[in-house]
Amino acid sequence: MLLKLILFSGFAGITVFIGGILANYFNHHVNENYVKYEIIHTLMSFGSGIMLSALALVLIPKGMEQLELLPIVISFLLGALLFMIIDQYLANKGGKTATLLAMLMDFIPESIALGAVFAIEPEMAVLLAVFIGLQNLPEAFNSFRDLIQSGFTVNKTLLMFFFLSFFGIIGALIGHYLLSDSPDLTAHLMIFASGGILYLLIQNIIPESKLEKNYLTSLGAILGFLVGIIGDKII
Repeated sequence: MLLKLILFSGFAGITVFIGGILANYFNHHVNENYVKYEIIHTLMSFGSGIMLSALALVLIPKGMEQLELLPIVISFLLGALLFMIIDQYLANKGGKTATLLAMLMDFIPESIALGAVFAIEPEMAVLLAVFIGLQNLPEAFNSFRDLIQSGFTVNKTLLMFFFLSFFGIIGALIGHYLLSDSPDLTAHLMIFASGGILYLLIQNIIPESKLEKNYLTSLGAILGFLVGIIGDKII
């Protein structure tokens, strides 16, 4: 059981490092042109679709099964408000680290929820691990490019992404050992994360994924959500 949890949470986290490697290759081997920007924006759109599917198919439904209406409303709004405060703080500071921190803001609570859910519903935890891994990939891709533009070296950024990829395992173990016997607290965490993720999607990710005079990039979000539907149906 523990080995499976480590493997699934490891997959959810290793895509952070893989996203960085892909972004590094993309930067050095793909010429600057319109097609390159189409690919970048489509990846962002795909990631937003995956995040929406995680909210709609796993996090919110499982939280609503466990909690009454008022606790749901409070946790959801707290998540949105906290992420908004952090987002405003990052915007005032400036720089290009916002996308990296945005990735961690949803990666960490989702990983903790993954560990807690794994003890109760292993199949649902597997689906959540797939969602986390797939959404981390485009987020890490864009975070890498932002950090390089901010002056970080390639080696330093990849090393940082390598260590960040283990956050999934750490968070899952914390959730497994501390929250698996607390379904209400796990549900609160899921709803809280949902509010924060939805704020990030509407405020930052979806607007930035739009490319002027291009309508095909929006299909990335549709495909991302479709992946979630397929995964939910299979599991």
